[in-house]
Amino acid sequence: MDADLSTGAGDDEATLGRIETEVAMLMRLGEASRRRTGAEHRVLDRAAYVILRHLADAGQQNVSALAARLNLDGSTVTRQVSAMQRDGLIVREPDPRDGRGMVVSPTPAGLQRMAAVQAARTRLYGDILAGWAPEDRDTLADMLHRLNEALEHRPHR
Repeated sequence: MDADLSTGAGDDEATLGRIETEVAMLMRLGEASRRRTGAEHRVLDRAAYVILRHLADAGQQNVSALAARLNLDGSTVTRQVSAMQRDGLIVREPDPRDGRGMVVSPTPAGLQRMAAVQAARTRLYGDILAGWAPEDRDTLADMLHRLNEALEHRPHR
Protein backbone atom coordinates (compact mmCIF):
# COMPACT_ATOMS: atom_id res chain seq x y z
CA MET A 1 0.00 0.00 0.00
CA ASP A 2 2.82 2.41 0.84
CA ALA A 3 4.41 1.71 -2.54
CA ASP A 4 1.19 2.76 -4.29
CA LEU A 5 1.14 6.04 -2.38
CA SER A 6 4.77 6.81 -3.11
CA THR A 7 4.31 5.91 -6.78
CA GLY A 8 1.32 8.24 -6.94
CA ALA A 9 3.34 11.02 -5.37
CA GLY A 10 6.17 10.35 -7.81
CA ASP A 11 3.76 10.42 -10.73
CA ASP A 12 2.33 13.72 -9.50
CA GLU A 13 5.85 15.14 -9.13
CA ALA A 14 6.66 14.06 -12.68
CA THR A 15 3.42 15.58 -13.98
CA LEU A 16 4.13 18.87 -12.20
CA GLY A 17 7.62 18.84 -13.70
CA ARG A 18 6.13 18.38 -17.17
CA ILE A 19 3.69 21.24 -16.53
CA GLU A 20 6.53 23.51 -15.41
CA THR A 21 8.52 22.69 -18.54
CA GLU A 22 5.55 23.13 -20.88
CA VAL A 23 4.62 26.51 -19.34
CA ALA A 24 8.22 27.69 -19.68
CA MET A 25 8.27 26.58 -23.31
CA LEU A 26 4.88 28.18 -23.96
CA MET A 27 6.17 31.52 -22.69
CA ARG A 28 9.38 31.29 -24.72
CA LEU A 29 7.69 30.13 -27.93
CA GLY A 30 4.90 32.68 -27.54
CA GLU A 31 7.41 35.50 -27.31
CA ALA A 32 9.42 34.11 -30.24
CA SER A 33 6.24 33.83 -32.34
CA ARG A 34 5.32 37.41 -31.52
CA ARG A 35 8.75 38.65 -32.61
CA ARG A 36 8.67 36.68 -35.87
CA THR A 37 5.19 37.76 -36.93
CA GLY A 38 4.03 40.89 -38.68
CA ALA A 39 4.14 44.42 -37.37
CA GLU A 40 0.47 44.28 -36.29
CA HIS A 41 1.53 42.19 -33.29
CA ARG A 42 3.97 44.86 -32.21
CA VAL A 43 1.87 48.03 -32.39
CA LEU A 44 1.51 47.67 -28.62
CA ASP A 45 3.87 46.27 -26.03
CA ARG A 46 2.53 43.49 -23.79
CA ALA A 47 1.87 45.76 -20.82
CA ALA A 48 -0.11 48.28 -22.88
CA TYR A 49 -2.10 45.49 -24.52
CA VAL A 50 -3.08 43.91 -21.20
CA ILE A 51 -4.00 47.27 -19.66
CA LEU A 52 -6.11 48.25 -22.66
CA ARG A 53 -7.83 44.83 -22.74
CA HIS A 54 -8.73 45.21 -19.08
CA LEU A 55 -9.96 48.80 -19.45
CA ALA A 56 -12.00 47.84 -22.52
CA ASP A 57 -13.71 45.07 -20.52
CA ALA A 58 -14.01 46.72 -17.09
CA GLY A 59 -14.28 50.41 -17.95
CA GLN A 60 -12.34 53.28 -16.46
CA GLN A 61 -10.27 52.51 -13.39
CA ASN A 62 -7.97 54.26 -11.01
CA VAL A 63 -4.35 53.15 -11.08
CA SER A 64 -4.65 51.36 -7.73
CA ALA A 65 -7.56 49.22 -8.92
CA LEU A 66 -5.76 48.53 -12.18
CA ALA A 67 -2.59 47.49 -10.34
CA ALA A 68 -4.57 45.21 -8.03
CA ARG A 69 -6.42 43.56 -10.92
CA LEU A 70 -3.19 42.99 -12.87
CA ASN A 71 -1.22 41.87 -9.79
CA LEU A 72 1.38 44.59 -10.34
CA ASP A 73 2.99 47.19 -8.14
CA GLY A 74 1.25 50.56 -8.29
CA SER A 75 4.44 52.37 -9.29
CA THR A 76 4.88 49.98 -12.23
CA VAL A 77 1.36 50.63 -13.45
CA THR A 78 1.81 54.38 -12.95
CA ARG A 79 4.87 54.32 -15.23
CA GLN A 80 3.07 52.22 -17.82
CA VAL A 81 0.00 54.46 -17.72
CA SER A 82 2.16 57.59 -18.08
CA ALA A 83 3.85 56.14 -21.17
CA MET A 84 0.49 55.12 -22.61
CA GLN A 85 -0.90 58.60 -21.99
CA ARG A 86 2.08 60.14 -23.82
CA ASP A 87 1.39 57.76 -26.72
CA GLY A 88 -2.29 58.78 -26.83
CA LEU A 89 -3.56 55.34 -25.83
CA ILE A 90 -5.32 56.38 -22.63
CA VAL A 91 -6.58 59.54 -20.96
CA ARG A 92 -6.64 60.49 -17.29
CA GLU A 93 -9.76 62.17 -15.96
CA PRO A 94 -11.06 63.13 -12.53
CA ASP A 95 -12.74 60.20 -10.81
CA PRO A 96 -16.51 60.82 -11.05
CA ARG A 97 -17.00 59.08 -7.67
CA ASP A 98 -14.23 61.00 -5.93
CA GLY A 99 -13.05 64.20 -7.60
CA ARG A 100 -9.75 64.04 -5.69
CA GLY A 101 -8.60 60.98 -7.61
CA MET A 102 -8.02 60.21 -11.26
CA VAL A 103 -9.20 57.38 -13.47
CA VAL A 104 -7.76 56.15 -16.74
CA SER A 105 -9.76 55.24 -19.84
CA PRO A 106 -8.75 53.98 -23.26
CA THR A 107 -8.81 56.45 -26.14
CA PRO A 108 -10.33 55.50 -29.50
CA ALA A 109 -6.76 55.20 -30.84
CA GLY A 110 -5.83 52.90 -27.95
CA LEU A 111 -8.88 50.72 -28.54
CA GLN A 112 -8.14 50.59 -32.26
CA ARG A 113 -4.55 49.46 -31.70
CA MET A 114 -5.68 46.92 -29.09
CA ALA A 115 -8.27 45.52 -31.51
CA ALA A 116 -5.63 45.24 -34.25
CA VAL A 117 -3.31 43.26 -31.97
CA GLN A 118 -6.18 41.08 -30.74
CA ALA A 119 -7.26 40.29 -34.33
CA ALA A 120 -3.67 39.50 -35.35
CA ARG A 121 -3.21 37.20 -32.36
CA THR A 122 -6.53 35.49 -33.02
CA ARG A 123 -5.47 34.82 -36.63
CA LEU A 124 -2.08 33.53 -35.44
CA TYR A 125 -3.63 31.06 -33.00
CA GLY A 126 -6.21 30.09 -35.60
CA ASP A 127 -3.37 29.17 -37.95
CA ILE A 128 -1.38 27.36 -35.25
CA LEU A 129 -4.38 25.36 -34.06
CA ALA A 130 -5.98 24.78 -37.48
CA GLY A 131 -5.37 21.04 -37.29
CA TRP A 132 -6.94 20.68 -33.86
CA ALA A 133 -10.49 19.45 -33.39
CA PRO A 134 -12.87 22.20 -32.20
CA GLU A 135 -13.45 20.36 -28.91
CA ASP A 136 -9.67 20.21 -28.29
CA ARG A 137 -9.39 23.96 -28.93
CA ASP A 138 -12.28 24.52 -26.53
CA THR A 139 -10.64 22.30 -23.90
CA LEU A 140 -7.37 24.21 -24.28
CA ALA A 141 -9.21 27.51 -23.79
CA ASP A 142 -10.92 26.16 -20.67
CA MET A 143 -7.69 24.78 -19.21
CA LEU A 144 -5.74 28.00 -19.88
CA HIS A 145 -8.54 29.95 -18.20
CA ARG A 146 -8.40 27.65 -15.17
CA LEU A 147 -4.62 28.02 -15.01
CA ASN A 148 -4.85 31.82 -15.19
CA GLU A 149 -7.56 31.86 -12.52
CA ALA A 150 -5.41 29.70 -10.24
CA LEU A 151 -2.39 31.94 -10.83
CA GLU A 152 -4.45 35.07 -10.20
CA HIS A 153 -5.93 33.81 -6.95
CA ARG A 154 -2.76 32.24 -5.59
CA PRO A 155 -1.97 33.72 -2.19
CA HIS A 156 1.00 36.10 -2.23
CA ARG A 157 3.90 35.32 0.06
